[in-house]
Amino acid sequence: MSYFRFLLHFTVFLLLFHQNFSFPAKQTLLLPLKTTLGQPPLAYLRNSKLSSSAAIATAATTNKLAFHHNVTLTVSLSVGTPPQNVTMVLDTGSELSWLHCKKTPNLNSIFTPQTSKSYKPLPCASPVCRTRTRDLSVPASCDPNNKLCHVAVSYADASSIEGNLAYENFVIGSSTRPGFLFGCMDSGFSSNSDEDSKTTGLMGMNRGSLSFVSQMGFPKFSYCISGFDSSGVLLLGDARFSWLKKLNYTPLIKISDPLPYFDRVAYTVQPEGIKVGNKMLNLPRSAFVPDHTGAGQTMVDSGTQFTFLMGPVYTALRNEFLQQTRGVLRVYEDPNFVFQGAMDLCYRVAGSTQPQVSFSNLPRVSLMFQGAEMSVSGERLLYRVPGMNKGSDSVYCFTFGNSDLLGIEAFVIGHHHQQNVCMEFDLVNSRVGFAESRCDLARQKLGVGL
Repeated sequence: MSYFRFLLHFTVFLLLFHQNFSFPAKQTLLLPLKTTLGQPPLAYLRNSKLSSSAAIATAATTNKLAFHHNVTLTVSLSVGTPPQNVTMVLDTGSELSWLHCKKTPNLNSIFTPQTSKSYKPLPCASPVCRTRTRDLSVPASCDPNNKLCHVAVSYADASSIEGNLAYENFVIGSSTRPGFLFGCMDSGFSSNSDEDSKTTGLMGMNRGSLSFVSQMGFPKFSYCISGFDSSGVLLLGDARFSWLKKLNYTPLIKISDPLPYFDRVAYTVQPEGIKVGNKMLNLPRSAFVPDHTGAGQTMVDSGTQFTFLMGPVYTALRNEFLQQTRGVLRVYEDPNFVFQGAMDLCYRVAGSTQPQVSFSNLPRVSLMFQGAEMSVSGERLLYRVPGMNKGSDSVYCFTFGNSDLLGIEAFVIGHHHQQNVCMEFDLVNSRVGFAESRCDLARQKLGVGL
């Protein structure tokens, strides 16, 4: 489950390619992404027709989404018999895929199970109700009204939703997955009903047994988000391209024993240190290692915008960045201002619309992993606070935040620091790969457009 329910918008269109794998999913799905970055509210409406010499089927969709400090990666597909068109949020931090199944005034799109011949609710007496839900944060229960397997999901923004598990046919392009297990949700609470009204549900993409990528049998997936424009690419399955730089891999960390603060199905990696410019922070490696409760794991999460570090590590990074930027950046001195509840290092930058200071000379921040490195530089180091000006100055905040201020017992690497990086999640080999890339050009090379 994502710690922050979501911080950037994507619109996804589908393009289907055939590949030969030894997995149930014999295809690679290529999805160009439309990312919307800017001050809220910001909406877009874009029509797209995808083309490629390798394509055997295309599907074009139109979506209108508002930017609300939220990240949603949406995919349009068909569910049921006869098929019903739905739009689902793709979330790498969640496991259970679910659809709204009960019409309410604030929902524009729902799935209607009563009209589907292939819909099969899961009785709570079924062993599947217990065995397949073991990774969910809240154990499944038995709905006393209908004796069906009942699930409930909650998010860090206080949103929650509940309903019953069921089997159904899921179709993406020409790829059909019969008997897909999902949540048919009929009640809940949303902290942002306007955003929820734009989609039919959520598609979980973590390593849990119920996630979409696990049930579909994809060996890996990857994405590339542009830092230069609003484009990007998402790939489901195994695909290799000669123009892509070699990926550097770091292993996923697994802990089999259940621990109170460790998410066993998250994409967890192990940092070994942090550099600011050429200076390595004076921190022991133990500062990045989960403790006996599981607190301190490091998760790569596309559903979180910025990167959040545990208190001692954040403080060391904050102090060093502050030291190396003295005389270059002017600190915003307001002890009561903390951006998004966790980012307390902010600056006044001349220029109310465009910064009159070049960020290219700022010291690079590098996250060091076993076998891989993720570097953050230039404009990705600072984020303009929307709508906040001090005279003729804009306010920019350091894009690393303090997990302790949010009450989170973890490190979280957000998508803002994954821009212009090809991110590969290899489930078979239990590793995550990084390669710097011009993600705006990747979309062009793949022959897709928005």
